[in-house]
Amino acid sequence: MDIEQVIDLSRKEKIESISLKYSNLFGGIHHISLPVEMLTPELFESGVGIDGSSIPGLRIEGASDMSLIPDSSTAVIDPFPERRTLSLIGSVFNTETGKPYPLDPRQIVQNAEKYLAETGIADRSIWGPEFEFHIFDAVYIKNAINQASYRLESSESGLRDTEFNDNDDSYLIPRQAGYHASPPQDRYYDLRDRMVEITQQFGFPVKYHHHEVGASGQSEIEIIMQPAIRAGDAAMAIKYICRNVARQAGCCVTFMPKPLFNEAGNGMHFHQHLFKGDEPLFYNENGYAGLSETALFYIGGLLKHAPALLALTNPSTNSYKRLLPGFEAPVKAIYGIGNRSCAIRIPKYANLPEKKRIEFRPPDGTCNVYLAIAAQLMAGIDGIKKKIDPSKSGFGPYDNDITELSVEEQNAIPSLPGSLREAIDALGADHDFLLAGDVFPAQFLNNWTSKLESDIREVNNRPHPYEMQLYFDS
Repeated sequence: MDIEQVIDLSRKEKIESISLKYSNLFGGIHHISLPVEMLTPELFESGVGIDGSSIPGLRIEGASDMSLIPDSSTAVIDPFPERRTLSLIGSVFNTETGKPYPLDPRQIVQNAEKYLAETGIADRSIWGPEFEFHIFDAVYIKNAINQASYRLESSESGLRDTEFNDNDDSYLIPRQAGYHASPPQDRYYDLRDRMVEITQQFGFPVKYHHHEVGASGQSEIEIIMQPAIRAGDAAMAIKYICRNVARQAGCCVTFMPKPLFNEAGNGMHFHQHLFKGDEPLFYNENGYAGLSETALFYIGGLLKHAPALLALTNPSTNSYKRLLPGFEAPVKAIYGIGNRSCAIRIPKYANLPEKKRIEFRPPDGTCNVYLAIAAQLMAGIDGIKKKIDPSKSGFGPYDNDITELSVEEQNAIPSLPGSLREAIDALGADHDFLLAGDVFPAQFLNNWTSKLESDIREVNNRPHPYEMQLYFDS
């Protein structure tokens, strides 16, 4: 919708309040509420003033006053507030210059798309993130000087702390056996279906939803592939929707990569491909797995920069508790057709020119999707410009499960980072590809890594509950 259509919609739907949402640097959702009388053409031109110094990650020395300008194309009726509310997603602008704020995540992904067009390689990229998450019946978290504990309860797998008479042990899902579970085992089907219904009302078409492998309410929603900025908007909307639907039902949702020990983790695989006009650039009938030379060079760029990329696509200490062998999570920087042990999988079923794509499997839901998309795109562009051949670079292809190889053969394969520290170090050594075309501002690296460094310190400085079991009687 354009601005006039949004204003007309607000009148027809008798809107009472405006919820203007935006993302901080690390993917957290913020919002500001405005009376409906503020919904004027001027709002879409000048925006509303905000204190940028209070927004995590956006601060640049000497700049704090910013303006938040809504994007009319994101307008949708928000079903969660009590009053009739119109939801809009906004971008952050510099108040003094009127120009987009360089650290605004929506601006960075738009810069990446502009840079792609400027290279002449393609004029647009299309993305399909997969949203995996857990639904829990109750969550208890305690962190203090003398205690550290959490408890996640799931009636679906029998993980509960309730009286015997309240338990329902019928149709429990066995460990690691939840993939495509059907009701009544899939106890959260109706809840997830409600999430999907609202996601589509927000304007994001859904491909499907289903129960995932994990027994404790692990779920997946996959959307139809979207342009880059639209995919980022979808991530904001879906997290907002899932959390609010769950809360209304008395449940909790988490997208964290590894909430349960020794259970399947939550990834956010990114399907992606490039187009120039109507021409799909990743297809070649005679190429490996039906891929063009452009697609292979793109893969080469992703895998060459994968260690650095993970500092953006897997930016939490918990991320690397998911990237372990045995849980269909990639640990090696390799590619292959239909191979889920690879960092890049080429889906076998996507065999038409307009469907041919690749899937980057390491990322998870702790990423800022706007930035994750921009960073992957920049790595792929770098691969195309430098003609990085993934085979000659030692990245495969591997069409067999690499766990079946000998230890010596596995050790010779390039690995992904095994910790957030390794990923940060890789980003420090390899980030020029992000700065090309001024897509990521120079200030970004410091703002981003300072938060990640803080997370590492805070986790490392705390005694771990399992350490009590290991060392208390030392």
